Amino acid sequence: MIVVRDIELLKGKKLAATIGFFDGVHLGHRFLINELKETAKAHNLPSAVITFPEHPRAVLHADYQPKLLNSFEEKLEQLASTGIDYCIVLDFTIGLSHLTAQEFISTVLADQLHVTTLLTGYDHRFGRDRKDGFEQYVDYGAACGMAVVKATPYDDGRTAVSSSEIRRLLQEYRVEEAASLLTYPYQLKGSIVDGYKVGRKLGFPTANIQVDEPFKIVPGIGVYAVWVYLKGERYKGMLYIGDRPTLHNGNNITLEVNILDFSGDIYNNEITVAFIYHVRGDIKFNSLDELKEQLGRDRETVDKLLTSK
Repeated sequence: MIVVRDIELLKGKKLAATIGFFDGVHLGHRFLINELKETAKAHNLPSAVITFPEHPRAVLHADYQPKLLNSFEEKLEQLASTGIDYCIVLDFTIGLSHLTAQEFISTVLADQLHVTTLLTGYDHRFGRDRKDGFEQYVDYGAACGMAVVKATPYDDGRTAVSSSEIRRLLQEYRVEEAASLLTYPYQLKGSIVDGYKVGRKLGFPTANIQVDEPFKIVPGIGVYAVWVYLKGERYKGMLYIGDRPTLHNGNNITLEVNILDFSGDIYNNEITVAFIYHVRGDIKFNSLDELKEQLGRDRETVDKLLTSK
């Protein structure tokens, strides 16, 4: 996949394209992109996904804080895995938001990006106020030599596949179901930072994670079995998300992972955790000894779950 940030590079190249934010690049997105690839092949055209580096609502509303499934770089990685020819990165601006659907199709898609075939999501609307629909898009496209085609709904619409549905599953600890819709385990990437080092005293040293992308959604509070990617290696991990009620940590939510069968200095390293199973919810224990005993049981559970994965 070629990432295009300078549209001048596309001069003279006709494209079959689809457009969207594609947060998560989930099962529904992949179904749409596969249909685009087939359409492009039928018309002997390169295939292109047009997307934005920032959430459009965050550009229009400065106080809007999106809950993302991917950082922008992660989204590019997932789009590359679809086998698309081009990913066109289009900056979403206030000026762009003021364009009507007709203006967007004619001046941006046709004149600037040379799209001759546009595949639209079966329920996707764009343009100022989103007041036009597919029939109008077809007319606007025809006026500038563009064929506008409506995509087939995934599974005839029987299966709920959307970025918002996946966010809901993650918040409800249902990471296995989220992974099924994403087509890959949900991940958080970040840096290892200093923590309170209480886990070390209990015999379960943890790496505290500061997530790189501040708008990425953090799954619901509890203990998870995760794969840990560190220094080019993969390890089993027991990850905790919560405010550590036994230690009276207040309302400060921490992400800390105990890496199984690992020892060494890992501070200031980059780390990625991939959520595989939810093990249990958060519990307030009566003593540190009770907490230590539970952590031992959790560790055994995580080891068995990931051994069988």
